[in-house]
Amino acid sequence: MKKLDLKGFSLGETKIEHGLVLAPMAGATDYAFREVCRACGAELTVSEMISAKALCYEQKCKKKNTELSRTAPLAAVREEELPMSVQLFGGEPSFMAEAAGLIESGDYFGNKSTAKPTAIDINMGCPVHKVVNNGEGSALMKDPSLAARIVRAVCDRVNLPVTVKMRLGWDRESINAPELAKMVEQSGAAMICVHGRTRAQMYEGKADYSIIAEVKKAVKIPVVGNGDIYTAEDALRMYEITDCDGIAIGRGALGNPWIFGEIRALTSGEIYAYPSLREKLNTALGQAYRMAEEKGEYIASREARKHVSWYIKGVSGAAAARHRINSAETLEDVKSIVEEIVAECKN
Repeated sequence: MKKLDLKGFSLGETKIEHGLVLAPMAGATDYAFREVCRACGAELTVSEMISAKALCYEQKCKKKNTELSRTAPLAAVREEELPMSVQLFGGEPSFMAEAAGLIESGDYFGNKSTAKPTAIDINMGCPVHKVVNNGEGSALMKDPSLAARIVRAVCDRVNLPVTVKMRLGWDRESINAPELAKMVEQSGAAMICVHGRTRAQMYEGKADYSIIAEVKKAVKIPVVGNGDIYTAEDALRMYEITDCDGIAIGRGALGNPWIFGEIRALTSGEIYAYPSLREKLNTALGQAYRMAEEKGEYIASREARKHVSWYIKGVSGAAAARHRINSAETLEDVKSIVEEIVAECKN
């Protein structure tokens, strides 16, 4: 197997040695999952995407009850999980700048951070309808001038490095990632992460690495490639085609946070030893119980359903087990099902 020689990159004074990034995913990259991925070799993690406008509006709430704060907790950064970026989405420069300033200062209602983030990441890639219909996420790629103004406004407000996550373009007829990359670089962006699909593709079809390669050639700041990374061989292919400085993994890490370790092993030419089924499911349970510490058991037991289902993908009897997991009401229910899966696979 070829050796993977990732360049890595820096965000301010923080060096991301191999450039291995856990890509932000709404409803997935919470603190518990970021913690697992970091333990498995991720070098930079990113929060779930946070609405800039919602964070700003929470500050105007008359009843300052932390139990009512739903947006601010998503931006929580702990000292022990650095380096970590906080991702904001929005379509108005003023709100984006204000929200970034609040996060950098830590002076805002609902703040649960113990440290400043490593960087502020701007979402220009989310393809879901409720986001793009508001002119946010990947809709910004249809208005490069506005996208650039947002980056400039955020850069002018904070001292933290500002990064951008984008797609190739709105659709195949309007691919503009290389041009937009130049514009956000000129506006002050410190790094760009490119998902190799258009918004029209959503998550269907194959990621096009050739356009990521064009982005890399178009700018001088670091470029991180994203899309269809499920194995170390996929990472190698991404690097060979794009010459990227780092690799961001999203869906490929769901149920398989060890992919970061596999890729890091490839950087040193080693063969990676994956954990046993028992070890994998113990990791899943540990993640679920960590979620409960953060969110309470009621929410955690329900959110854990999808994560445990990802962890058992490919295991004998997984389909039937997923049906049972989706009916689990408590973490003890989840634990019992996991124990049965392990026992059945030994027989």
